[in-house]
Amino acid sequence: MQKLEVYQSRWAMELRRPDGVERSDEEAFAMVAEAGFDGMCLDLAKSDLETIERTRPLFEQHKLGCMINAFPKTVEGFLPILEAAKAANAVVVNIIGEVMPFTVEEGVDVVHRWMEMSDQVGMPILFETHRNCLTNDLFYTLQLMERVPDMPICADLSHYLIDREFWHPLNERDQGYISQILARADCFQGRVSSREQVQVPLHFPQSQKWVDLYKSWWEEGIASWKGRHGPDDTLIFLTELGPPEYAITGADGYELSDRWEESLQIKGWVEDIWAKV
Repeated sequence: MQKLEVYQSRWAMELRRPDGVERSDEEAFAMVAEAGFDGMCLDLAKSDLETIERTRPLFEQHKLGCMINAFPKTVEGFLPILEAAKAANAVVVNIIGEVMPFTVEEGVDVVHRWMEMSDQVGMPILFETHRNCLTNDLFYTLQLMERVPDMPICADLSHYLIDREFWHPLNERDQGYISQILARADCFQGRVSSREQVQVPLHFPQSQKWVDLYKSWWEEGIASWKGRHGPDDTLIFLTELGPPEYAITGADGYELSDRWEESLQIKGWVEDIWAKV
């Protein structure tokens, strides 16, 4: 039977409060496990390979799956990340590659080389739709996907909505672009953006049209995933509500919403969508 697993981001558990109060790894892992998440994602943009080894006992203690968000700065620099992830029994490495060729042809070469490394190590990978990386631009990414039909995609659509400043409601053309991403996505990330802000508080009245849009996208993407995958495959949905400066703060530097509660809210929405689809 197909299965949904909802992961939480370790980066999203950071507080970054003005008073300096912060969660320890032990606190973060315990909260995530107690809330019923299936795994935790380590973000190597803000940590190094030693973090994988340091947190390994916590993954085992709390019986959480491990996902890695990797930000390789060179093509060759991705190999040690894959090897470390394999040693840590990670389920997948999600690439936000800080290698940004100008032409599609050069980008295709990067994608192929990273996919070859994935096969060599035996570590599954995904290419996340993300700003300031290989997949920075929606149109560029669509061309990469066309040129590399087996390029595995992780859909974080917040980056493309704000990057393209799509108007609400989306016109048929723009929705068509997003649908092309959803039709190829093997993993999804949970964040709600507007056309001008990458992460909006979920309870604000002005956010509701964007919340509804993202729910519709997740439903479309999950339906497509179920139709393309085998009866025993597992879909990972990662809730990833980033700390400041992703999160909106007031003049005092404190956030205007409770990201932990919002993560639980998104988790519930996605579980309901999965059951509905």
